[in-house]
Amino acid sequence: MNDRMTTPWGERVLARFPEDPRDRLRAWDASDDYLLRHLADRRVPLSGTVVVLGDRWGALVTALAAHHPTQITDSWLGQEATRANLARNGVEPGAVRLLTTQDPPPERIDVLLVRVPKSLALLEDQLLRLAPAVHEGTVVVGTGMVKEIHTSTLRLFERILGPTRTSLAERKARLVFCTPDPASARPASPWPYRYTLPEGVGPVSGRTVVNHAGVFCADRLDIGTRFFLKHLPAGRDGGRVVDLGCGNGVVGTAMALADPRAEVLFVDESFQAVASAEATYRVNGAPGQAEFRVGDGLSGVPAGSADLVLNNPPFHSHQATTDATALRMFADARRTLRPGGELWVIGNRHLGYHVRLRRLFGNSHVVASDPKFVVLRAVKR
Repeated sequence: MNDRMTTPWGERVLARFPEDPRDRLRAWDASDDYLLRHLADRRVPLSGTVVVLGDRWGALVTALAAHHPTQITDSWLGQEATRANLARNGVEPGAVRLLTTQDPPPERIDVLLVRVPKSLALLEDQLLRLAPAVHEGTVVVGTGMVKEIHTSTLRLFERILGPTRTSLAERKARLVFCTPDPASARPASPWPYRYTLPEGVGPVSGRTVVNHAGVFCADRLDIGTRFFLKHLPAGRDGGRVVDLGCGNGVVGTAMALADPRAEVLFVDESFQAVASAEATYRVNGAPGQAEFRVGDGLSGVPAGSADLVLNNPPFHSHQATTDATALRMFADARRTLRPGGELWVIGNRHLGYHVRLRRLFGNSHVVASDPKFVVLRAVKR
């Protein structure tokens, strides 16, 4: 959906990535608008180093492109949306510096704008990484919808950067104002976080998981993945295995440990997730070959190149509940599988993935189920 956002610096045409004419979700919301109006109304100086953390689809840096901001994001899709939106609005390449949450941050920050993420852990990790570059005169403004900003969010800003307060709500959006205090002691970062897996989860029982901040269930094994690990395909002898939407990589690592001849591809759109997956794979000394890719599902992966795809698809996109990502993952998997190749999916029973798989593959088989989850297998004919 292309949408026009009116900003103090002119109108911007924006879209999410990948573009889908059926998608009615905008690439910006009231919190982006609130922040931009605040910067203009208060005449915040933007001549120094401007850093935008968590800009979801590039709306903020596209609006501020004339001030050469730096964007820091965990989302490959968000970064690609930013590139497309900058080009769509005639911004010269290089006007905006694009960094990931895994890249070294700028050495000095004069204006720090924070689009509050869903993950408090990711916010903590990134504020701790950016804090050394913040000085007494740095302008720090966060933004988010009211439902995204909690007391814990404000406490985090205050604990890491300095005294924090909020604005009044406008159109269900709110701003966060933080006054940096570089002299205050900052906590040590707990990230990346490690924990030991319990017994009874197949080849990874007692193994170590490494999680960078923001990765789903960073401090424990979630019950869905636990169920999946107990019912992964067994008795395979090599082949190309894909851990699609790999998260911390525990599923792909389990397959690598169970089948040393397997070649495993770990894929996720989160830079934090792929870094976690590689760390989990390495720390467990998994044999065989592995590739770690950040991208939009299996786009760019050759058709007919995989024997097995394992998938625990998300059903949220930020605050929106949607099966669009899952459906794209299933279609990607079918294209990437060789004839006879299999897609194994775990999901909540109520999501009805079996219906989608039957339409796409012509078949869907229940491998295992309990009152909450179901593991499904679809075979490419």
